[in-house]
Amino acid sequence: MQSRDEAIRLWREHNTDDSLFRHALSVEAAMRHFALKRGEDPEFWGLVGLLHDVDYGEHPTEHLKHARPLLSGAGYPEPFIRAVECHGFGLCTDIEPVLEMEKVLFAVDELTGFIAACAFVRPSRSVLDLEVKSVKKKWGMAAFAAGVSREVIEKGAAMLGMPLEALIEETIQALRGVAEETGLKGSL
Repeated sequence: MQSRDEAIRLWREHNTDDSLFRHALSVEAAMRHFALKRGEDPEFWGLVGLLHDVDYGEHPTEHLKHARPLLSGAGYPEPFIRAVECHGFGLCTDIEPVLEMEKVLFAVDELTGFIAACAFVRPSRSVLDLEVKSVKKKWGMAAFAAGVSREVIEKGAAMLGMPLEALIEETIQALRGVAEETGLKGSL
């Protein structure tokens, strides 16, 4: 298995956007968090999260059409590649999440972005004091973070058999651990 440094190098070979990198770090943190909660390998799950958008920078209109050759060429195994492909289920792939790792990635990808948007509009601009009720308050506001599909997040929570509030809470906890690196520390 490749190291985290090697994964970051691969990501940077194909992406230059700092905002997208912060998103990758957020998804990595969420994947590590959920892996630990489930007794799974946080390194493997984390790297899946880190590289889930590896082809987006070069191919935004063909997202996940180029991920497999990039990842297989770098030596990542089939379960890793399949998990990456699954996060676009119903959006840009027809590969349905089946394994727990795949379902978690599907569920937290959009959610990390929504939570970040909620943090950025707080007076503190921080995830460190963000609560589930604040996220839920923004949930029903269609104009807020309009590019984030609430339907995908809700579908992911259902796949995991988790109440939406629990998924949000766990994801907030994960993001608090990387608040500095992801720009979500704000003034706290």
